[in-house]
Amino acid sequence: MFTANVFGQQQESLTQKNDSLPQSGYLIQTVDRDGVIMPEIEIRPITIVGSRRSAAARDYVRNERLIYNIKKVYPYAIIARERLTLINSELESIGSESGRSSYLNDMEKKMFAEFKEDIMKLTITQGKILIKLIDRETQNTSFELIRRYRGRISAAFWQGIARLFGSSLKYEYDRFGEDAEIEMIVLEIEAGRL
Repeated sequence: MFTANVFGQQQESLTQKNDSLPQSGYLIQTVDRDGVIMPEIEIRPITIVGSRRSAAARDYVRNERLIYNIKKVYPYAIIARERLTLINSELESIGSESGRSSYLNDMEKKMFAEFKEDIMKLTITQGKILIKLIDRETQNTSFELIRRYRGRISAAFWQGIARLFGSSLKYEYDRFGEDAEIEMIVLEIEAGRL
């Protein structure tokens, strides 16, 4: 009789182990790596956002100001990317050099008329952020864009103007370095969370 009770307890513990296994799982692929077959799961990329430090009020205000500035100038960077794509496609269809020059002059006049007042109202900080965001969106610095489409003299002139205000048209966007905070905010804006 004692043996029967022990056997019953063993059977019950086996049942409990099997019952505790999850009912759903992941489909694991196998991959051959240097002759060794290993399991592999495809993981989607994620963005890691650090938790906010218990920072002083000035850090909070600085971050909110940065968000405000980026929200103000990011649409202009998107417009710059779209216009650059449009201009490049139009320039491919124009055969003569004089026709290209005329087209670029017309586009420059139209864009100055359309955006001059808005750009003039930007602060110096917003201008610096816009220069970096244009590099992010077009994969070219503002200096390179001006030099390519308007020439070296024009690029040097505008670089001199930017230098007067403590900026540079040669700023490059470094999403993993000094511009990581800007990148996080831009990703939040693109995701619709800001």
